[in-house]
Amino acid sequence: MNRTFADRREAGRVLSEDLRSYAGRTDVVVLGLPRGGVPVAFEVARALGVPFDVFLVRKLGSPGQEELAMGAIASGGVVVINDEVVDGLRISWDLVDSEIARQRMELTRRELLYRGGRRPIEVQGKIVILVDDGLATGSTMRAAVKALRRRRPAQILVAVPTASSSTCHEFQKLADACICSATPEPFRAVGLWYENFDQVSDQEVCDLLARPAERSDPPEPQAPLPGMSSPDQAATT
Repeated sequence: MNRTFADRREAGRVLSEDLRSYAGRTDVVVLGLPRGGVPVAFEVARALGVPFDVFLVRKLGSPGQEELAMGAIASGGVVVINDEVVDGLRISWDLVDSEIARQRMELTRRELLYRGGRRPIEVQGKIVILVDDGLATGSTMRAAVKALRRRRPAQILVAVPTASSSTCHEFQKLADACICSATPEPFRAVGLWYENFDQVSDQEVCDLLARPAERSDPPEPQAPLPGMSSPDQAATT
């Protein structure tokens, strides 16, 4: 499907349609990657009637090309390096280490700001739907999946509104399943597939985390989507 989304909130509502087989389940939680993935994740959690939280991860920007990820770090001290980018741009390891240190400080700042003393939601033994606003290189999501494995969830499902087809296919193997609502080609960048792709503020993240995402009357679980043999399985659309 080639389409643009009005904004991240609409993208979340569209994505939730591809996840409706998980609606109302007590063993499912939704985690959003800050900052852009949080509004998407909130809409998904609200539509499914399941708990919602944030999962902290930071992209390591390449020197002079901050949008090009040379890796990522996540809560729990996990570091993922994109060797192809580092080697291709001949980035020194001193610069890599410097960027890791800088992003660790920002990760700590956001952890304190977003949580305000609240403990992270429990994911052990749960099916975790890990949500971002899109996947380009996938470096940030790789770090998130790797870090989340340490918390021993039953399954990790990566879910995004838009992604490159190659990256979406890659996450079918890295995670337990991956759903991408749209995989347009040529993909180029996540922001091209949103009419409004304004930066999400820390305040917006805090406001969404302070709101209950679960509906008081969670919807009835739906029948599995075509091609799914059970609610625990998923495929790209």
